[in-house]
Formats: sequence, structure tokens, C-alpha cells
Amino acid sequence: MIQTNAEAEPDLPEEQLNRAIEELRGVLHDEQKRPESGDEASMRNSGVIMNIPVDVQIVLGSTEMQVSDLMALQKGSTVALNRRIGEPVDVVVNGRKIARGEITVLESDPSRFGIRLTEIISAAKPA
Repeated sequence: MIQTNAEAEPDLPEEQLNRAIEELRGVLHDEQKRPESGDEASMRNSGVIMNIPVDVQIVLGSTEMQVSDLMALQKGSTVALNRRIGEPVDVVVNGRKIARGEITVLESDPSRFGIRLTEIISAAKPA
């Protein structure tokens, strides 16, 4: 079997992504600390970065099941997850777990749920 570079070095893209995220955080943090410099190009670049859309998911849990069990699911079926009520849920951004939190009801709209963050996961930790 031939092994590609991506298979031979599975952590390399992950490490590069972690470094890029940390560098970006540093640059943005430095720009926010700077007093009004009048550098409009810098402000535009920061605005462009801050307007990049990301996919945010709240993961309540997961499960594994056989195909036969999956095919037997129907309206009203219940699927048990690997988490219990009250356990933290994962906040995943672009496929990377960045935080954990607890489900809460929004004060401004009691018909909707939200997440109260309880833990921020450092970029160095794998998801």
C-alpha cells in the first residue's frame, strides 16, 4: 500500500492550523491594543478577517449503531446519546472543538435554547 504525505504526517496540518490560529490571535490582539494609529489598511484587514463566516455546531452527543438499527428508525424512535442530562455539550467551530458549555434557556426568548460557556479549550489540545 502506498502512503501519501498526508497519511504519513497526520499531525502536520493540525499543527500548522494551530500555529496559524495562534498567530492570528496574536496579530488581532496586538491591533486591538494599539491606540488609534489612523492606519486604515490595518483596520480594513482586521475587518475582513472578522467578517469571515465560520460553521458553529453545538454537539449534544453521539452514538454508534448497526445499519440494521439505523434502518429500523421511524418517526417517534428514540436514539440514546453518549451523554447524560446536565453534562457539558461541545462547541465546535469548523470541525474543531473550541469550548464546552451547558444548555440554557435564553432570558430574552424563553422559547429558545442557548449555551453558557463553561470551558474554553486551548488551541494546543486536540479535539
